[in-house]
Amino acid sequence: MAGPGHVLVIEPQSSGNKLVTAAYELGIEVSVASHNRDDRTLAPELAPFMEGVLQVETNDEQAVLATARSLHAERPLTGVLPGCEYYVQAASVVANDLGLPGLTPWSAARVRDKALMLDCVEAAGLRVPRHAVVSAEADLERAAEIAGFPCVLKPVDNSGSIHVRRADDLAQLRAAFDRLRQDDRLILGRLWNRQAVVTEYISGPELSVEGYVLDGKVVICAITEKLLGPEPHFNEVGHIMPAQLPDEVKKAVEQYVQGVVGAVGITLGPFHCEVRVSDGGPVLMEIAARLPGDRISDLVGIVTGANLPAITVAAHCGLAPRPEHIDAGAAAKYAGIFFFTAPDQRSYDRIHGWDAVSRMPGVVESTIVIGPGQEIPSGEDRRSRIGYILFTADSYEAAKDRCRSAESLVSFT
Repeated sequence: MAGPGHVLVIEPQSSGNKLVTAAYELGIEVSVASHNRDDRTLAPELAPFMEGVLQVETNDEQAVLATARSLHAERPLTGVLPGCEYYVQAASVVANDLGLPGLTPWSAARVRDKALMLDCVEAAGLRVPRHAVVSAEADLERAAEIAGFPCVLKPVDNSGSIHVRRADDLAQLRAAFDRLRQDDRLILGRLWNRQAVVTEYISGPELSVEGYVLDGKVVICAITEKLLGPEPHFNEVGHIMPAQLPDEVKKAVEQYVQGVVGAVGITLGPFHCEVRVSDGGPVLMEIAARLPGDRISDLVGIVTGANLPAITVAAHCGLAPRPEHIDAGAAAKYAGIFFFTAPDQRSYDRIHGWDAVSRMPGVVESTIVIGPGQEIPSGEDRRSRIGYILFTADSYEAAKDRCRSAESLVSFT
């Protein structure tokens, strides 16, 4: 396909699939590097949009680099993009090796390692939670002294709220660390780093800020209100966009996030920054240099008219985004997504109320992810979501009501 460029997308998953289709729609040739087996199998619907699939062990950065060099020698690349959170570092390594736009390895390390992230944001003079890294059980007591109780334990390099847990005392902290260390489930074919970071617990509403960096300018598209399940876990059960915030709080959050983006060195492409608004102002939870998950990119498009996948592809190819991708016009004032869970169940035979919730005003999509008879993972993280609805609304109150009604209408037996 003749066009303005040729991109390599490394292991597209979830929202990363939209990078493939966005590049195709821009007339850019798309190659994909993927293990293409097990939980790294490419989505079948991507086939019409890809010029070629390079099967490689994507968890081996040197193998990915060698594959990219060979491809570049044959058909020069103009951009390299990570298909999901776990390949931000690999994309950075390849882009820098080939002299293409991308994050520096220094920046990629800081958006992938939550301890390094907090350290460099703190060094920039911005408030972050008190925190300490733990590599062994012997580190927990000192970490607790630094963070205080309650505190939060999270793996340094994971995503999706996996093994993120609140602890109110040392016994709970030890139990959370033991669960993390003993979990040998693979995620995209890899075990996560067994290090964790223990952070101060920050009370207050949780938000995510969606945006991108283009030509050195930080552009904030929207602020999302995050709906969380019951603690001690931090499973996100919904999102509403835009968040309902007083003007002074919104301004403070935007200024804070601009500082965070600069501190971690995100110089182009998308970011997804999660903060809590405490009595003393916004405090960083974490930031990622990728498209947001949970269909938040779609919510951004509905509410603001910005096409984050297309902007991301253009930025990584050194191209100017098309005006219609910056602002195609809002389709609704508010949008949201609500996820259905059954925390005390490991499977179900019947779902009740699905037709009713699918017919609710404003619902534009209703999807079952875990079907009847399939195993429901424990309700600690996003893997336990059974299904979701995506909706629009004319007001914040109506959006909240959609979530409350959905929760009351649907049950599983």
